[in-house]
Amino acid sequence: MAEFIVLGAGMVGIGTALALQAQGHAVRVIDRRGPGEETSHGNAGVIQAEARVPYAMPRDWGTLIRYGLGRSNDLRLDALALPGAARALLDYYRHSAPSRLAAAVPHYAAIIGRATEDHGHLVAAAGADHLIRRTGLGEIYLSERDLDSRARDADDLAKAHGLAWRRLTGDDLRAEEPDLTDTPAGAIVWNDSWSTPDPAALVRAYAGLFENRGGTVLQATVRGVTQRPAGWCVTHDDGQLNAAHLVVALGPWSPDFLKPLGYRVPMVRKRGYHGHFDMKGGLTRPYVLAGHGVVISSMTRGLRITTGAHLARADAPPHAGQLATGAAAAGKLVALNGAVPDSRWQGVRPCLPRMLPMVGRAPRHEGLWFNFGHGHQGLTLGPTTGRVLADIVGGRQDELARALAP
Repeated sequence: MAEFIVLGAGMVGIGTALALQAQGHAVRVIDRRGPGEETSHGNAGVIQAEARVPYAMPRDWGTLIRYGLGRSNDLRLDALALPGAARALLDYYRHSAPSRLAAAVPHYAAIIGRATEDHGHLVAAAGADHLIRRTGLGEIYLSERDLDSRARDADDLAKAHGLAWRRLTGDDLRAEEPDLTDTPAGAIVWNDSWSTPDPAALVRAYAGLFENRGGTVLQATVRGVTQRPAGWCVTHDDGQLNAAHLVVALGPWSPDFLKPLGYRVPMVRKRGYHGHFDMKGGLTRPYVLAGHGVVISSMTRGLRITTGAHLARADAPPHAGQLATGAAAAGKLVALNGAVPDSRWQGVRPCLPRMLPMVGRAPRHEGLWFNFGHGHQGLTLGPTTGRVLADIVGGRQDELARALAP
């Protein structure tokens, strides 16, 4: 048994802590916020079993020009962000080449394919079944042509990865979702995906399980870390923590944290937004609104609308247009009665150019471990990459471990 400190109390950090704990290690978690209160809180609440291919950067000039001109709600770009993000974006573009993307897919699919099973064990142990919907993930299309095109792609993806999916007509969809107020062309439904009406509450439930098993979660701001002969010393607001091993699971803050230790980790920081709206009725599952760059999902505070990506400087103001455009699109399909007060949120998705999370031993420091860079899938993958890291700590040296290694 060894002692570990995990930096970060999001889904990835708590998933890591539980996996290390399950292998007999003594684990403490530290974060400036409570469990699930940062990026893990702000997502669309989907555990995406169907997402077997990572989000690659488009390489056709037509799409890139539309992005640059702000003509797509999927992505908004601030030109002032480009100089600071140039290296990461160039690496992202290179890794999105068809051959490199094809090489990444088997490893990405391997971890995504475990996600619901790994969550399922924790859901049962934490008594959190009330926070899980096993009703799938939908994609709504307004055009029959777009629906036909997506159905062909969906069939190829399903056959390649053994996924279950359905195509619904607009009338079929309204039969399943009686609170829709209009009839679209139809929808694709991925049956294997799960969702939660409260992502932060799910992380808190897992953190409660970790504490019930003897773990410690400390809310404090880390001021610095020092490597010592016996391991690592973490200095925080109220004192110090010492352990033989340190895990960095700080999501989008990981590269800045690691700079003083000599690591330069290029990261594409995709800002995202959500807002809650008072909706008449509710939806049985989350839906991607195709062509509008948002996901809509019934949650505990109302209908959450979660946006696509905004590439911006860290100090740039929020881009209200993405959420407003998404709300207008959603308002044509469901009855919205206005925004829920104080429900807007913004956060950052930690996307690494190679599109795989960085999981494993730090190259130049004994007892230092990485588990970050999950992009859009931190909620989905936290328990799984936590278990992968725990296996690597225990000696795992297979192809997946090598693919995810820092």
